[in-house]
Amino acid sequence: MQRPNIIFIVADDLGHADLGCYGGRDAAFGPVSPVLDGLAAKGIRLTQGYANSPVCSPTRFAMITARYQYRLRGAAEEPINSKSRGSATLGLPADHPTLPSLLRGAGYRTALVGKWHLGYPPNFGPLRSGYEEFFGPMSGGVDYFTHCDSSGRHDLWSGEADSPQEGYLTDLLSRRAVDYVERMAQQEAPFFLSLHYTAPHWPWETRDDAAKAPAVKDNLFDLAGGNIETYRRMIHHMDEGIGWIMAALEKHGMADNTLVVFTSDNGGERFSDNWPLVGGKMDLTEGGIRVPWIAHWPKVLAAGSVSEQQCLTMDWSATMLDAAGVQADPQYPLDGVSLLPVLRDPGKTFARPLHWRMNHRGQRALRDGDWKYLQVDGNEYLFNIPADERERANQAKKEPGRLAAMRESWLAWNATMPPIPEDATVSLGYSVKDMPGR
Repeated sequence: MQRPNIIFIVADDLGHADLGCYGGRDAAFGPVSPVLDGLAAKGIRLTQGYANSPVCSPTRFAMITARYQYRLRGAAEEPINSKSRGSATLGLPADHPTLPSLLRGAGYRTALVGKWHLGYPPNFGPLRSGYEEFFGPMSGGVDYFTHCDSSGRHDLWSGEADSPQEGYLTDLLSRRAVDYVERMAQQEAPFFLSLHYTAPHWPWETRDDAAKAPAVKDNLFDLAGGNIETYRRMIHHMDEGIGWIMAALEKHGMADNTLVVFTSDNGGERFSDNWPLVGGKMDLTEGGIRVPWIAHWPKVLAAGSVSEQQCLTMDWSATMLDAAGVQADPQYPLDGVSLLPVLRDPGKTFARPLHWRMNHRGQRALRDGDWKYLQVDGNEYLFNIPADERERANQAKKEPGRLAAMRESWLAWNATMPPIPEDATVSLGYSVKDMPGR
């Protein structure tokens, strides 16, 4: 079988129900995500897909290595912030095998268009971790028009060179991705494109909001800005760009054998729709970690498929390696598990315990089958997720044996991971002083 091209599209802070195909409501301008809804209708939608972390850079460590992020020091930052520029420890080590480096070693062309957020040059960077090309920001969040980070430094790169550009960042990324597809269509090797949008991450700016950029340059968290309609329009701009990319694939006859995967790095933020889930970014409640998962691959996937397979971001990475026929480095065995059997037969599921931990609020979580063990601020909870997706009916006192067993299972897993370093930081952009808690 001809090896597939692979496009890994990752949104930033997208909520579980922000897309129409996950129950999202239309905006005042109409459907928010018609392209992604169409990809789901023509491919597979997973309803129990989770992010490796409820905050961005830790998930990205897992996504690029197909291993639990806790194995790497940089991923203990929640998240890596712009103060880490120049650090030789807070980033993805260049000698660590990655999804792009393994694919590249097997003959794939590789590129990252969009957000990196895994450490800064000269010690770290996309070109040092398997990508042949890079265009995008290195940090966690930038203004959509000035392309400056939260410290005010310009942060849009081409390779490892500063790349001043005019335009709305979401569109710049989409157009660069289209350009890459067009160029790859002129050569024979399969390609792997990571397209990691910053949308719909703050600041709250649509394509028409260039005049707002000066007002938010000193506080990209944009605490006094934004609204639901602006947020939905930001998602829509991303969705339009994905449509441009799909059109390019169709134009060159590549759509049928291109695996296109879409997900989010963590759960939703201020204006997102997570219904019926509770919580959001930084939380190990369902709203912070359960995210949209869509795959489109006409040559392999039956249209209109839906799966309840429980899975983590790093499972997508393992799946892509499997689809390409590429083996992991034996010195770095994968924690991710290939989902190819599920993609081929969505009715099949397999046991897949999922583990998390957070320095922030001392959070712990384990999803195993129908049940979820959760600890927040020293308080323990036990929830039957299919019966109680909002995590409101704590079964801990009713099922003390199950609680104890799941606690011990989490502790046994945690003992296989390095401890959280004492100097690891938690960076919160706002608190209940700025807005009420969830």
